[in-house]
Amino acid sequence: MARPAETMKSVVCYGPGDYRMEEIAVPHVEANEVLVKVLAVGICAGDAKCFAGAPHFWGDADRPAYVQPPITPGHEFVGQVVQLGDGASEKYGGLQIGDHVISEQIVPCRACRFCLRGGYHMCVPHDIYGYHQKTPGAMATYMKYPANSINHKVPKEIPTWHAAFIEPLSCSIHAVELANIQFKDVVVVAGCGPLGLGMVAAAREKSPAKLIALDMFDWKLDIAKMCGADIVMNPSKCDVVSEIRKLTDNYGCDVYIEASGHPSAVVQGLHMIAKLGTFVEYSLFGKETTADWTIISDMKELTIRGGHLSPNCYPKAISMIANNKLPMEKIITHKLSLDDVHKGLELVNKSSESIKVVLLP
Repeated sequence: MARPAETMKSVVCYGPGDYRMEEIAVPHVEANEVLVKVLAVGICAGDAKCFAGAPHFWGDADRPAYVQPPITPGHEFVGQVVQLGDGASEKYGGLQIGDHVISEQIVPCRACRFCLRGGYHMCVPHDIYGYHQKTPGAMATYMKYPANSINHKVPKEIPTWHAAFIEPLSCSIHAVELANIQFKDVVVVAGCGPLGLGMVAAAREKSPAKLIALDMFDWKLDIAKMCGADIVMNPSKCDVVSEIRKLTDNYGCDVYIEASGHPSAVVQGLHMIAKLGTFVEYSLFGKETTADWTIISDMKELTIRGGHLSPNCYPKAISMIANNKLPMEKIITHKLSLDDVHKGLELVNKSSESIKVVLLP
């Protein structure tokens, strides 16, 4: 496969609401690096919130900006190898030209305290594709996987737009691992977007006593059933705290996984969960969230777990998608061209009409 032309089409982020289609240089690969043709790239809720100007990405009085513009966005992707730097084939398990391959969303430094202790997903430089200058993302014709990247082959039998869901599913699996679900547990997943549906499917693999999904849209709850939910509830149509208590002899659920990113879902979960329960938070919030911490401590002695990225979860995600553990054609609601990136971002920010939006460069 010949090296591509010197320039390529790319979305470039300059600031909130300022995403432009430009012609930029194709990345140059050196030793242990991989150049891929982007086959599909998903739009994450984080991408959409970044576009909308959320302080988590652009900073405020209490925190510095996370985004380093100008930068090509996109951290949910799959690519086809078109060029291998010296040593890259051997380093990445015999990777060959033409292989489909995914790179984990973070490129760790391998030298900071967290990397050395095995927590590479909390790496201090925290170079995530699509946000930092060292790691341009996938909303382009080509992209480079740097020398420190963590790469996994993807079976070519997986449709490319399904493979773009490997990254969010890996995050869902990490959240479920943090929950430490037991056979006796009643598990609630709040929010049936891409992450929440992945959490339902991953939690189903743990065989809990009851698996319950919550969402404000009934059509998303129908898909949650396809992912393995035993019971679904719409908080706009019933008192979900009361209903969960009725199902559990008034004790509450044992595990609550918050994946909606809405402050009310945090408070709802604290009231719904049983004493000694486990609360996993895996969301990006557009504003500060407050709750009565007395519930966490004196009243219930809860275990609170925050989730970030997806360490060591990509192989399981690839396996689940390859083995049809999720209704992917229902989850991928929109396939758009790269030129339609603004339409895709708007669909994700509205959320009422979409679950996963995938761009096909």
